[in-house]
Amino acid sequence: MAVTGAFLLRGVQSFFLSQFYDRMSDVFSDAELAEDIANAASSEDAGQQIADILRAYSGQLGIDSGTRNYYVLDGETAAVLSRSGTDETSYVSLTPNLLTALAGSEGFESNSQADYMDVALPVSGESGSFIIYIIDSKETVREQSDALFRIIMESLAVGLAISVLLTLLLARTLITPIRSLTTAAEKVASGDFSKIPDNPARDEIGTLSRTFNDMADQLERSIDEMRRSENMRREFVANVSHELRTPVTSIKSYAETLEDAEGAMDPETEQHFLEVIVRESDRMTKIVQDLLTLSRFDAGSIDFDFQEFSFEKSVQDVYAAQLIEAQRHGHEFTLSFKTPVPKICGDRQRIEQVMINMISNAIKYTRSGGRIRLTAGCENNEVWFTVRDNGIGIPEEDVPHIFERFYRVDKARSRESGGTGLGLSIAHEIVERHNGRIDVKSRSGHGTTMTVTLPVEGPVNGQDN
Repeated sequence: MAVTGAFLLRGVQSFFLSQFYDRMSDVFSDAELAEDIANAASSEDAGQQIADILRAYSGQLGIDSGTRNYYVLDGETAAVLSRSGTDETSYVSLTPNLLTALAGSEGFESNSQADYMDVALPVSGESGSFIIYIIDSKETVREQSDALFRIIMESLAVGLAISVLLTLLLARTLITPIRSLTTAAEKVASGDFSKIPDNPARDEIGTLSRTFNDMADQLERSIDEMRRSENMRREFVANVSHELRTPVTSIKSYAETLEDAEGAMDPETEQHFLEVIVRESDRMTKIVQDLLTLSRFDAGSIDFDFQEFSFEKSVQDVYAAQLIEAQRHGHEFTLSFKTPVPKICGDRQRIEQVMINMISNAIKYTRSGGRIRLTAGCENNEVWFTVRDNGIGIPEEDVPHIFERFYRVDKARSRESGGTGLGLSIAHEIVERHNGRIDVKSRSGHGTTMTVTLPVEGPVNGQDN
């Protein structure tokens, strides 16, 4: 408003200045007036005659005897011959325009910096030379400027008051959600995610609130995940300790018994004790090897040898290797191919390890004389391998957890059969590194069906992911 006021004040002054000189130019350009003034200049009482003519045109010239007046001056000395006002001075101030007129030229130059506006026109006749001099004191301009300045200042005062009021309202509107965000941030910092601010506005504060909410949600999920990971780590350490303590305790107990017997134990019992020690040692070795494998998976330090090989041949080899063990338990063990099976790209040894693990579980957890069926095929550029048994099955609530480390449905039966609870975890890791998947369908008492599906082309660019 101040800048606008400055331009307005400047504009008012320029307007009055232009209006004055335009009016003077228009009036004195009138041919009839020029002829009357020329005739008056040739009369005996030329000064008074010219003054009478100017008086007749006082309306058009804006003469008001207050701020704007006319003078008829002697063309040689600039002495006042006649005037419109009541001023009794004999001479007027010599302005640039008046000096120009004394030199014989029309003085129409404007000066915005001067505190007056004037024009001076030289007139010559038989009676001599004269100067028509019209001067405006700019009092009207100053009055208008002062009035405009007061209006501007009043407007500024009102505008300032309104601005202060609006600023307070705006500040309150901005500060309230910011305070809510600050309070929420303090609560989040202390671990309380229950009071997250909800600001539906579409301005920057609303965007900030939504971004903060997203951040808080992600942070809460991350903390929950860290807690779950910590719980899993503790459970993992506890399971490892328990799994290793069991064979170590057995080995220690049987070894101490042998030591205390000092050769007095009968050979058959001694042989049995030694077999138990060897078996428990093998079991502990298997646990350590499986833990090392999973650790290398977690660290990403396991290298896979991806090559093209016959998936059908691998299935047949695994079937032949497990046939004797299945027959030892009296199982009906069959293999069939539903479709022709192409060669695939993958790590043959590790894929066969997955198959062996699946078949071993089926043999272990199927009562003697059970039925185990192996099937394989190819569909949609993927090969699949299924192991179906009519064993004890898995309770529905346990199925989602069977790939977790050390998770076993029947812990006593698993230890009795030599299981570590790590085989399916390793199998799951291997299949995932091949961009494949393992699907399990099972019901307690109705057997289990486990299917591995692998892409024929193998992982992207032949690298594990």
